[in-house]
Order: sequence, then C-alpha cells, then structure tokens
Amino acid sequence: MYRIVLSRRTANFTRRYSSGIRGGPAELYQKRVKAGKLNYDTSQLTIINQLQALYQTLADYQPAKPPSSSSWFSNLFSKSDPDLNIPANLPNGIYLYGSVGTGKSMLMDSFYETLDNLPNSLPSKRIHFHQFMIDIHKRNHELQAQLHTKGELGKADVLVTIAKQIADECKVLCFDEFQVTDIVDAMILKRLLEGLLHYGVVIIMTSNRHPDELYKNGIQRESFLGCIELLKTRTKVIDLNSGLDYRKQIQNNSVSTRVFLSPSSDPNNQVEFKSTFEKLTGTENVIKDRSLVVWGTRSIHIPLSTPKIAWFNFSQLCYHALSAADYLKIVNQFNVIFVNDIPKLSISERDLARRFILFIDAAYESKIKLFTLSEVPITEIFSGEENPLKEMTEDMRSTMDDLGMDKKKISSSSLFTGEEETFAWNRAVSRLNEMSSEQWSNSSDSSSS
Repeated sequence: MYRIVLSRRTANFTRRYSSGIRGGPAELYQKRVKAGKLNYDTSQLTIINQLQALYQTLADYQPAKPPSSSSWFSNLFSKSDPDLNIPANLPNGIYLYGSVGTGKSMLMDSFYETLDNLPNSLPSKRIHFHQFMIDIHKRNHELQAQLHTKGELGKADVLVTIAKQIADECKVLCFDEFQVTDIVDAMILKRLLEGLLHYGVVIIMTSNRHPDELYKNGIQRESFLGCIELLKTRTKVIDLNSGLDYRKQIQNNSVSTRVFLSPSSDPNNQVEFKSTFEKLTGTENVIKDRSLVVWGTRSIHIPLSTPKIAWFNFSQLCYHALSAADYLKIVNQFNVIFVNDIPKLSISERDLARRFILFIDAAYESKIKLFTLSEVPITEIFSGEENPLKEMTEDMRSTMDDLGMDKKKISSSSLFTGEEETFAWNRAVSRLNEMSSEQWSNSSDSSSS
C-alpha cells in the first residue's frame, strides 16, 4: 500500500465509465483520496483515467493461444529467426514517465492491484526492472546450458524462448523504474520486447525518462534505437508532470527520526549512531564478522549482525564489484541496515556511486529501515561535478578494445561521463527523503513485524 499521507482534501470524480466494469484503478484512487491516504493531484487523476481506460480494454482482451508442438524440445525453444508478428487484438500498453517522487510507481501499483478484479482473470506480474533483468540473465544462462548439452547451441532464439516462458506466466507485465545503463541490457531488450508482444503480453512501465532519452550517449546506442521505436509505437507514452516531489514533501511534513546522521567526524553523531544500533538489537546475540553468501561462492563481510539487523561499513557494500542481485540478497536478509563511514563521492568515483545507488534502490523496494552515518548530509554525498578525463582508465581501455571504439567516442559515452549516475542519484535522493520520514519508519515497523 502506498505510504504517502498528506492533506485530507477530497475531490469530485466526475468521470464515469459506460462499460460497467467496477473495481478499477480510478475507483481505488478515489477511495484513497477520500480516506486521506492520498492528496488530490490533477496530473495524477489524468493518468488514472488513462489507466482506467486500459483496465476496461483488458476486460475484453482474450490472448491467442500459441500453437501446440509435439516435441518437448521444439516446444521449449523458438527457431533462430521466428516471424514475430504482433497479434492484432493486443492492446497497447502504457509508458509512464516523469520526475522523481511524482507518484509514478503508486499509480502503476494502483492499476496492478485491481487486475484481479477483471472478469477474464488475466495473469499479471509486477516487478522492479533491476530484478527483471537479473531474472532474464539467469534464464538465458540456464537455456544456453541446455542447448549446449544437446549440441544445439546457436540454433535457437533464446531471447524469444524466454519471452514465451514469461508469456506463459503472465499476460500483463508491469515494470517499475525502467532504465537502461548497461550495454548488455541495451543489446537484448528489443528482441525480448518483440517476443513478449508476439506472445500477447501487455506491458506497462514507469521511468524517469522519455523513451527518446533512454541510454542517451550509451555505447553503440544506434543498436538500441529499434527498442525505443518499439516502445513508442506499442505503448502510450504519458508524461506525469505535476512537478511535485511527494517524497520530499513527506519529509518536510514529518518529525525527523534522525536516521541519516552527518558529519561522521562529529563524536556525538558517532555515539548516537552506535547507540541506536545497540537499542535496536537489544538483548539479541550480535554476531561479529559474519559472511553472507550473495551469489554462488561469492560472499560479503558483515561486521555486526543479528538475524534481522546488520551493520555495514560503506567499504564492504561498495568497494567490491557487487551487482543489483547481490544487494537484493542483502536487503531480503535483513529488515534494518546500518551503513557507517559513507564518504563524499565525485564523478571520478562513479563506480562507488553506482553501487550505492543500486543498494538504495534495493533497500527502497524492500521497504527496509535504513540508518547511515556519512561525511556530508546523505543527500549530498554524490557530486555531479565533472572532472575532465586526463588519461584512459583501465575500464575505458577494456571497453574500447572490446567494442572497437576510439578514445573520443568512448570518453563521451554516458557510461564514463557520469551522466547516468547523476540522473540516477536524483532519484535516489528523492527516495532517501521518503525513507527518512516518520511515515516510512512506521511502515517499515509494520512490514517487518
């Protein structure tokens, strides 16, 4: 349930729907505004009406059944170049974008929560984009291994096969925080989306960027342009432009809970940070120097922990090459996480910033309670100042060699300029504002109990 609690102002909802379909997102939004759980917002109401229209269209949607196959192997794997026609009756999805904190995820979640009310019982799935891509890479690895065992490697279109698997699981797929910063993801998304549409999946997604701004200045971006066009033609692109960051508004209207302390050099902050950890762990046995296996044989060191509370130093979380999957494993393990000794970061330390952003995203999605002690205020730790690259880094040399790019082209890529990190950090700041609020603290308490 969406946690924002603002004014108790109610609204008159004048729009009526002739189909008689009840229980949709518009009805849910109206109830929450009248109950004071949401603030009336004309921009959000416009979006809700469009989500309601899609909801009604889905009530009449009957996905075509894929042709059956006599062979288990041919049923599992698609041919290397199948004709991916899109069904004529497939409704266009919705691509909802806008500034951080404007309620995109809440609006999509309101839509998703009501899908079970549809008379045709369409199976649906809601997933964060990071988690979705982790799942795609895992499926890809498993299918490639099966093909290799059967001596069929290279003879099947694995991405289309994965799309068919997903289509068998759901017919409405909701992505939250759609973004493309990884060249590998950029290269596979077009084929994957083509496959999903071919097998009758309706796609709804939120993003901070218009499709034309996705993977901007990315390496080999021209190969991603087809995916952008697919999004623009098969989804209704909607701008949520209310201009309000509700997460920041919550923070401003809440009593400070002192969850993000700075500066770390202040002895009083050090004492308070440690004292808070000791109060929350209480009489529980605190384990020192624990190792948590995050993926395969890889593990991360945890200085202090109980079954549900962990204390990390920033170096343990971000100085090692951890992925989004690793951070998801960590936040799924603990309800409360303390992060100590967070430094101020510059563009030249964008790898550290990128990992910390991944951690914040995972913590936010899992609704954990986060406490930090940082060199500067937590919302100011990442500097967007550009430092000209005087010489090639090892990462740049490696990427240049792999992709056959010259120094000028690679140094202008968003992968190395820090543009993507700066953009993602703005979203992270908005989330941190919400995570420092009293409402978040109360919600975290109830979700972890």
